[in-house]
Amino acid sequence: MLHKLKKHRKNKHFKNMVLFGAGVGIIFLGIIVLWVSSLRIPDFRSFEDRKVSNSTQIYDRTGEVLLYDIHRDVKRTNVLFENMSPNIKNATVAIEDSEFYNHNGIRITSTIRAVFSNIFNIGIGGGGSTITQQLVKNTLLQKDSGFGRYVRKLKEWVLAVKIDKSMSKEKILEAYLNEIPYGGTIYGIEEASKTYFNKKAMDLTLAEAAYLASIPQSPTLLSPYGKNKDKLEDRKNLVLSRMLELNFISEDEYNKAKSEVVTFLPQSTSGIKAPHFVFFIKDYLENKYGADVVENGGLKVTTTLNYELQEKAEKFVKEGALDNEKNWNGENAGLVAIDPKTGQILTMVGSRDYFDKEIDGNYNIATAKRQPGSSFKPFIYATAFNKGFTPDTVLFDLKTEFQTTCDADGKALPGHNQDECYSPDNYDGNFRGPMTLRNALAQSINIPAVKLLYLVGLGDALKTAEDMGISTLVDKSRYGLTLVIGGGEVTLLDMTASYSVFANDGVKNPQTGILKVEDINGKILEEYIQKPKDVLPKNTALTISNILSDNIARTPTFGANSVLLVPGKEIAVKTGTTNSNRDAWIVGYTPSITVGVWAGNNDNTPMKKGGAAMAGPIWNKFIAEALKILPNEKFEKPNLEVDIQKVKPVLRGFWQGNESFFIDKISKKLATAYTPKETLEEKIITNVHSILYWLNRDDILGPAPSNPDNNQQFMHWEVPVQRWWEQNEWRYPVTTWEDAPTEEDDIHNEDSKPDVRVIEPKDTIYYKANEKIQLKISNIGRFPLQKIDIFVNDAYLGTSEYPFNFSFYPKDLDILREKNEINIISYDTVYNRGETTSVFKVED
Repeated sequence: MLHKLKKHRKNKHFKNMVLFGAGVGIIFLGIIVLWVSSLRIPDFRSFEDRKVSNSTQIYDRTGEVLLYDIHRDVKRTNVLFENMSPNIKNATVAIEDSEFYNHNGIRITSTIRAVFSNIFNIGIGGGGSTITQQLVKNTLLQKDSGFGRYVRKLKEWVLAVKIDKSMSKEKILEAYLNEIPYGGTIYGIEEASKTYFNKKAMDLTLAEAAYLASIPQSPTLLSPYGKNKDKLEDRKNLVLSRMLELNFISEDEYNKAKSEVVTFLPQSTSGIKAPHFVFFIKDYLENKYGADVVENGGLKVTTTLNYELQEKAEKFVKEGALDNEKNWNGENAGLVAIDPKTGQILTMVGSRDYFDKEIDGNYNIATAKRQPGSSFKPFIYATAFNKGFTPDTVLFDLKTEFQTTCDADGKALPGHNQDECYSPDNYDGNFRGPMTLRNALAQSINIPAVKLLYLVGLGDALKTAEDMGISTLVDKSRYGLTLVIGGGEVTLLDMTASYSVFANDGVKNPQTGILKVEDINGKILEEYIQKPKDVLPKNTALTISNILSDNIARTPTFGANSVLLVPGKEIAVKTGTTNSNRDAWIVGYTPSITVGVWAGNNDNTPMKKGGAAMAGPIWNKFIAEALKILPNEKFEKPNLEVDIQKVKPVLRGFWQGNESFFIDKISKKLATAYTPKETLEEKIITNVHSILYWLNRDDILGPAPSNPDNNQQFMHWEVPVQRWWEQNEWRYPVTTWEDAPTEEDDIHNEDSKPDVRVIEPKDTIYYKANEKIQLKISNIGRFPLQKIDIFVNDAYLGTSEYPFNFSFYPKDLDILREKNEINIISYDTVYNRGETTSVFKVED
C-alpha cells in the first residue's frame, strides 16, 4: 500500500485527496456509531430467517424444457460445532480467515485498504472478508449494485462487529460451516460430507477436509465433478500449506494428507438434463455475472440446446461407447453439434454417462484438450488453397525424412541424435507415389499433408486454424511438422465450431450456448445477436467441402459404402486418429449442421481401432437422424478453373515437369491464339523433380527458385522422388522439346471462323408482336456448323443445333423495341467461333 501511496504524492492534489478521505472517514465513523446502536442482530441459533435465495433456471432453446434448477433440491443438514471434525474447522480457518480467533469480526487493515481503494480508486491488494463477514453476507444481506454496494459493505462491517460481540467464535464458525455452499444444491459441511464421501462431518480425514475447505471459493469451478480437478488439487494443497504454516498440522501430517488418494462418490443423477452442457453454461454464467448472481439471482437462462437432438445424441453416444468398450477397448465418447449458420450449440454430450464414476463420466470431453490426428488436415489444405495450390496439385507420397539434422535416408548426421529423425508413415504403411491434393486429403494420406504444411508455413496454417475457431494452439513454438497429423491439442467443441466455417462458406459465427438471459424481474441481461465474420475465402471453403464430400476420392481408404456415407445426403466429413489409436475423431457437416464425435479413453489408453471405426458409427447415426428434421441442403460447387497462363503446370497437377507447350488436338500442330480451349492440349516436358525444384514456398505463384538446393528440405524430398522415377519411368510416356511441332495450327484462324448470315427475320419488314418468327440462317464458313446461341437485345433466347429449327414470338421477349437486334454466336464442328448481328422491326 505504501508503494502505491508514494506514487500519489507526486500528484499535486494528493493532500486534498487525503483531507477529503479523512472527512469521508469521519462521516463513515459517524454512520457506524449510529448503526451499532440501531441494527438488530437476528437469532443465529436458527437460520430460518436467512435471506431468500432466488433460483436460477436453465432451459433448452424452446424455453419450455427445464434442464436444471439450481436450487430445486437444496440439501442442508445443520450440525453442532462439537460434531464437526477439527480437520474441517482448522482447514476452513486456515484458508478463509487465519486471524479468525484474534479479530473482532473485521480486520482493520483490510477495512482501511478497502476504504482507500474505493475512495482513491487504487488497486491495493491483500486480504478478503473475514469468516464473520462472509456469514453476514451469505445470510443477511441482499446483493446491491452502484452506490448500494458501498452501503451494503458498511452494513456488513457493522453487523460483523456486533455478531462477534454477541456470539462465541465457535458458534460463528458453526453457523458459517452450516451455511456455505459446497457446489450445486449442497449447503453446509454435513451435507457436503455425506454427498462427497458418505460420512459425517465428524469423520472427515485431513485430506478430505482440505478438499472440502477448497470448494466454497468457487463451487462450480472447483467441483470435484467438473473439468478443473487440477485447480481443485492445487487449492487443496494450498489449504494444507496454510495449515502447516499456522501450526495446525505437523510436517508428517502434511505429507501424508498431500499424498493421500481421496475418492469422491459418484454424482447424484436427480434433477438435471444434459448435465455436461448445463455445467458448461453455468461456468459461463459464473464467469460473466459472478457465482452469487447465478446461485441466488433468480436468472432465467434460455440456451441454444435442442433437447430432442440431445436425447438422441446421448443415446447414440452411450450405445456406441459401450460397443467400443466391448470390441475395441475404448470406453468413452463425446458429441457436439452446432448450427453453422448461427454458431449455436445444438447438442453437447461430454461422456457416455455423466454419472458413471468408473469412467470419470462427469469429465466433459467436449471441452477437454485432445490431439486431433488427421482431422486437423483441412486447416492446412485450406491455407494451401488460399495461397494458390489447387485440388489437382500433385505431391509425392514417398518415404521421406523431414528432419534436416538427418540425411535423406533417415540417418542422424554427425553430432546429432537418431531420435531427432522424423519420417512419418501412412495409416497402412504404404506409399502411393504421385497424389493429387484432392485424393491425399480425401484418403487421409500423411506424407503429402506434412509436405503441404511445410510449403504453406506453420505460422500461416496456425493462423487459419485460429481464425476459424481453434483457441488452444497459442504457443506456436511448441509445434512443428507433426501438427498436420495431430501434434497439437484441441477441443471437440472448437473443432466442431471451426468446421462450421467450411459449412457456412467461409463465414464464422462464434460458438454460443446462450439465446437469452433474464433477471428475476424479466429484464434481458443478454440476448443472442448474430455476429458473422468472413474468415476464409468462400471458394476455399467450397473447395474443402467439395473434396470432403467426394465419396469416389475417399473410396480407396474407406470403401464405397463406409460410415462416412449417408445415402441421399451430401455430407463433407473428415476422420482423425492419433498414435496408438488413443483418440478417434470424426467431424462432418452439411450447410445445416456440423457434428463432431470423439471416441477413446480419458486416460489415453490405446484402442484397437481408429477414427472411422470408433467414432464413425456414432456420428453416422446421429447426423442421419438430425437430417430428418433439417433441410436437405447441398453444397454450392466451387470454381475450380485456373488460368493456365498464370498458374504454373506444377500447381495444376503436372508432376512430370513444369515446362510445357500446347498443341491443337485436331491438327496436331502448335496452338495459336485462335486455338479454342476445347481442342487445346498441354504437353509437359518430362523433367521429374520434387515440387521444391519448381516452387518457392515464399512465392508460390512466382518463378521457380534459381537454386533449389538452398532449401534445406530439397534433397530430403528430391532423393526419394528420383529413386521412385528410376523404378517407374518405364510406366509413363516421356515428352521432350524435340516432340514439339514446328508448324502452327491452321484449322483455327481468322479465315476459318464460321461466316453466318441471317436470312429470317429480315431487316426490311415489320413483324407483328404475336407473329411467330422462324429463324433461318446460312453459313459460308470453312467447316459445317455444330450449334448456335441466339440473343435478342442482349437477352439469351436459347441454343439450337443442326438443323437449326428455332422460332420465337416477339411478344415473349423480355425487352421489345420497334427496332431489335438479333445476335448469333456460332460454333463449327472444329470449335471455331463466329459472331454475326442483324436487326428486325416490330410494329407498335
